Amino acid sequence: MIRLFTMNDYDEVYQLWKSTPGVGLRSLDDSREGIAQFIRRNPTTNFVAIEDDCVVGVTLSGHDGRRGFLYHTCVENSYRQRSLGKQLVQHVIEAMKAEKITKLALVCFTENNPGNHFWNTLGWQMRTDLNYYTISIDGNYE
Repeated sequence: MIRLFTMNDYDEVYQLWKSTPGVGLRSLDDSREGIAQFIRRNPTTNFVAIEDDCVVGVTLSGHDGRRGFLYHTCVENSYRQRSLGKQLVQHVIEAMKAEKITKLALVCFTENNPGNHFWNTLGWQMRTDLNYYTISIDGNYE
């Protein structure tokens, strides 16, 4: 079953993120408070996959009114190859369509081979014409 992510899911989701290679977490943004703020801003675009009353997959996504962005999409290793990741992403796409968002983007670490393979398999196109920049305005790079 796939349903909206609620803060009641946070502890299980955070453990899934921590146990999934290739998921980069940031102490402030991915804290309980940071995720609660993100979900309040994007209440209809975040989903969890549930099996046997446990979170086995998650995708965090939001938009700025113009473009959508996916973060931390993952499925527990023992539940992969069941199309759960694809279903989670499809829920995001439908939610974004409902909010009139027509383009989505994501970042996948270069060395995250399973993640890059997943996105390529779903037809996402890797851009090589851009440079990706960040700055930590609070000075915390974790």
